[in-house]
Amino acid sequence: MKIVTFNEMDQSIIDDKHEVEHYQSGSSGDAVIAILDIDTIFDFEENKSSACAKEYVSVAIIEDDGDYDAFKNFGIDTWIKASDLNNLNSLLNLIEKRLLS
Repeated sequence: MKIVTFNEMDQSIIDDKHEVEHYQSGSSGDAVIAILDIDTIFDFEENKSSACAKEYVSVAIIEDDGDYDAFKNFGIDTWIKASDLNNLNSLLNLIEKRLLS
């Protein structure tokens, strides 16, 4: 599964079975999952059509409750707390099974 990140993150926490691109470094435009945080929400909004496939799922990394309030106005599909990033692969597997199949 192709993933594009809009934020700087440790890509080693994502299973090797996924292809990970960072938008700022260049992306092929066909990612099915976009990962962003509060600092990159506007980059995501402005560039999602060039970075993502026609159908994709957005994953927001939440630092605190204020982030959730900001994200809910942008139609984000899923959220994960920054403190739970060690569970990101479980979320990606769930997205693959339920939303992208």
